[in-house]
Amino acid sequence: SEIVKAMKEHNKERLNVLRMVKASVDLEHIDKKVEINDELVLSVVLKQVKMREDSIEQYSKTSRSDLVEKETLELNILKEFLPKPLTDSEVDELISEAIDEIKPEGMKDMGKVMGVASKKLAGLAEGRAISAKVKELLG
Repeated sequence: SEIVKAMKEHNKERLNVLRMVKASVDLEHIDKKVEINDELVLSVVLKQVKMREDSIEQYSKTSRSDLVEKETLELNILKEFLPKPLTDSEVDELISEAIDEIKPEGMKDMGKVMGVASKKLAGLAEGRAISAKVKELLG
C-alpha cells in the first residue's frame, strides 16, 4: 500500500526505496524458501538500514556529501518501518528474561544468552547495547 501511495504522490525517492525493500523481501522469500511474514520483512529492513548506516559512514570519510544526503534520505524512509526502540528498562527486562531462561554459569555462556536476547530484541535495540548489557548482567 505504501508503494501505491508513493506512486500516486509521485515521490520517486520513496518509491525507489520501497521497491528495493520489496525486491529484497521477495529474494529472501525465494532463496530461503520461507513464507513472507513480519519477521522476514523486519530482518530485510534491518539489513537495509545497516547498509545505509555503513554507506553514510564511508561517504562521510571521503567527503561525499551528495551521497551522504541520498543515503540519509533512504535511511529515514526505512526507519519508518522499524518498531519503536525500547527504553533501557524494557531492554534490561527482556535481557533478564533471557538470562533466566538460559541460566548461564558465567561469561562462558554469554553466546547462548546473546542468541536468545538478540531474538527477543530484534529491531528493538542495537546489538552493541544488547552485548554491553549482557556483559554487565553476567559479569
